[in-house]
Amino acid sequence: MAEDQTRWLTQEAYDRLNQELTSLKENRPVLAAEINERREEGDLKENGGYHAAREQQGQEEARIAYLEELLDSATIGEAPQESGIAVVGSVLHVYYDDDEDDKETFLLGTRGLESSNPDLETYSTDAPLGAAIVGAKNGESREYKTPNGDTVKVTLITAEPYDPDRDVPRAEQ
Repeated sequence: MAEDQTRWLTQEAYDRLNQELTSLKENRPVLAAEINERREEGDLKENGGYHAAREQQGQEEARIAYLEELLDSATIGEAPQESGIAVVGSVLHVYYDDDEDDKETFLLGTRGLESSNPDLETYSTDAPLGAAIVGAKNGESREYKTPNGDTVKVTLITAEPYDPDRDVPRAEQ
């Protein structure tokens, strides 16, 4: 993420990510102790437990760094209250290439973040689809290029404010 790029988060998302960051930091001594314990088991070349603990430590430290950068640059705001326009924080229902059977529902959000419902896909406004659809009104179609160069037409069916209690899982679309 660019240093000068601000990310929009709801207070709920900010609190959830801040709690995750706190938990990861609190787990540092536990992981360090496990690594030391595994190191004492003997030959490090064949010590699977040691290598697994080191791998977990690396993943957690990377997540800590990411969350710190994200939370430092975040702008806290309310989820959109109005329906009918594709804005960050909206759940969008779309179809592709004039095929009304080729539907998808997703959260228009921030790269690297998920909705509180793991079954709801999140697309960033940095992605080709997100960049194309942001600002569209219900019924409006836009085109975008995929990474492989194909042009895709996407039509916004509806845009609704994000509601963690009402997210539509992918399996139920």
